[in-house]
Amino acid sequence: MSGPTQIYRQLFSFLRQHSHYRDLRHLIALGWMVSALICSERLSLSAWESYVPCRARKAQSVERRWQRFIANQRIDINKLYVPLVLLALKNWQSHRLYLAMDTTVLWNEYCMIHLSVVCCGRAVPLLWKVLEHKSAAVAFEEYQPLLRQARWLLRQHPDVMVLADRGFANHQLMSWLQQSHWHYCLRVPCDVLLHGPRQCPREVRQLWPSKGEALLYRNVGLWEDGIYRCNLVLANIRGVKEPWAVITDESPTLQTLWQYALRFRVEELFLDSKSGVFELEESKIRCADALERLYLVAAVALLFSTTQGMAVHIKGLRQQVDPHWRRGISYLKIGLRWLKGVVHKGRELLMPVPLLCHDPQPCFASKKAQKKHYNKIWFSRIRSLQCKAL
Repeated sequence: MSGPTQIYRQLFSFLRQHSHYRDLRHLIALGWMVSALICSERLSLSAWESYVPCRARKAQSVERRWQRFIANQRIDINKLYVPLVLLALKNWQSHRLYLAMDTTVLWNEYCMIHLSVVCCGRAVPLLWKVLEHKSAAVAFEEYQPLLRQARWLLRQHPDVMVLADRGFANHQLMSWLQQSHWHYCLRVPCDVLLHGPRQCPREVRQLWPSKGEALLYRNVGLWEDGIYRCNLVLANIRGVKEPWAVITDESPTLQTLWQYALRFRVEELFLDSKSGVFELEESKIRCADALERLYLVAAVALLFSTTQGMAVHIKGLRQQVDPHWRRGISYLKIGLRWLKGVVHKGRELLMPVPLLCHDPQPCFASKKAQKKHYNKIWFSRIRSLQCKAL
């Protein structure tokens, strides 16, 4: 049996066992598309012909098969993908789940909203939505359905924290988070009005601490009305261009900065999806609905390869594909290299494992990178202040 066929059969088995589908042909097509993507590492319909056995004699016939899939409105992305990622998170009920929310723009024409799970130095897609929108800033009404769906899907997870950048901090999101009883760690813009740190409301930019210092505020009011009360961490970190202003519902500590920094894992996900691994930006698809279905192929490949990489690490086989003495590449790339070895070297195809709750070996390309990571944030002075309620 050839390598691509082995990968396809395992993928098809998982899809058929856990996904909810309307037509078995949808699973067959999806399995071959994911297998071809893993082998080619190109999210391009025309690049998959050589990795899929079929009776068609013309490459155009094979490409049309994939075109019919991504144009098929009967395909329910959530019913196909969500059961797979929930299965991968089955061991996380007793651990905190960090959800990173962010947007990325494709070709200055489409905006993709991502809601991802932070796991072992990377982010794994949970839900996504594509809009015909030229800006990365989107209204609350556009991503509220994703949050509501995530709340229902993760109802068995009692400890969830949402991480988001400045573009998401608004009244509607704060109200929704309070009603949902989810924790949050959000960065706010420098022009947000704060009630409490001074006698009169002040903008965040007027309260920045000196370089290398941090201020911890409790019970701060936000915006002009000051209705929403939260805790605030202001940090002016050495080596960082802009100071950070991070709000949270939990006690303000330096841990708040570490939690917010987990949001940057989704940037690695964007890099892997768009140019680093799967080259989404080379896709010729120019339709929001079709892009959502095309990204389904990438999401399944990302999840499958990541869990395969974790299985390789647990089996003690990492050094066969990772030249570093300690882990120096992501589980995604470990999994992809192992799967390519299945195709070209006859390696054993391992059973994927659930996503690991704790990283047994954090990824650093060198000892210098490891030292820089742990010594990156130092403060010469830290002050904690209690603000009076209005």
